[in-house]
Amino acid sequence: MIRTRRTGRGHAPRRGRGAAAATAAVAVLALTAVTAGCEPQAAGSTPAAPAPAPTSGTPTDDAKPGTDKPGTATATPPVSAEPSTKPSAKPSAPPKSAPAPDPQGKVLMASGAQGEQVRELQARLRQIGHFDRSPTGYYGTVTVASVQSFQGKRGLSRTGKADTLTWQKLLGMTHEPTAAELNPPTTRPVAKPDKRCMTGRVICISKNSRSLSWMIDGKVLSSMDVRFGSQYTPTREGTFSVYWKSRHHVSTLYDSPMPYAMFFSGGQAVHYSSDFAARGYNGASHGCVNVRDEGKIASLFAQVHNGDKVVVYS
Repeated sequence: MIRTRRTGRGHAPRRGRGAAAATAAVAVLALTAVTAGCEPQAAGSTPAAPAPAPTSGTPTDDAKPGTDKPGTATATPPVSAEPSTKPSAKPSAPPKSAPAPDPQGKVLMASGAQGEQVRELQARLRQIGHFDRSPTGYYGTVTVASVQSFQGKRGLSRTGKADTLTWQKLLGMTHEPTAAELNPPTTRPVAKPDKRCMTGRVICISKNSRSLSWMIDGKVLSSMDVRFGSQYTPTREGTFSVYWKSRHHVSTLYDSPMPYAMFFSGGQAVHYSSDFAARGYNGASHGCVNVRDEGKIASLFAQVHNGDKVVVYS
């Protein structure tokens, strides 16, 4: 305190105006920091650089392709310093193994097949007593049963299919079929031709012997097995002539194929029948003359002309 001369009383010394102004400024700054929500930093720490503002453009190289929308930046997820506690992904199931190959090998022929190799199969089976008819070239139910019989006798799986192993065993037990074995004249004895068949070009058909003979001037050029209609749809007998040939014909009444059809009386025709080839005489036609050997009927179809005679007799 300083005593004055006038009163003798003490008083505080006056501060300058600058000091008062500085004090007021500090107070204002303190208030501003509190209301702005700034985080305090530890003593001696370096302030963190401000995060860059989001920018438009393509994702960074760290982004997974196809996970970001075009025109937006992708933030890199933080990496934890501690090992993850999430369970590891479930191991994928082992790949399924390929099916084991058939021990009898690749299937070479099966039901529905047709052609010269089928004809050879049938001829070889016939050599050793497993096929009881002339080869037809069609792999039907009779051929399936014959192959099953052969496989059973040889300790093979009775699939009825001519696979590699079955074929090899059959080749080892048989000889190469001759032309007569592949295309025998007929499985049935040919009947004595009717006298009407002795002149001209004639398809001579015997119901009694169930055979067809292609004849020119009394000479038999080829013969083949045939079957006829049932008692409810009998094949007509008499002398006729071929009036229409249709190679890929399909019946409009029964919606069934009639390949190599040679029509001779209304809707009745001589034609190939896969059902006859497969089931033999267990079935019947709807009046047509069925041939079960496709090779023979194809050859006959090529030789017969419209106008050639057809004789059907008992």
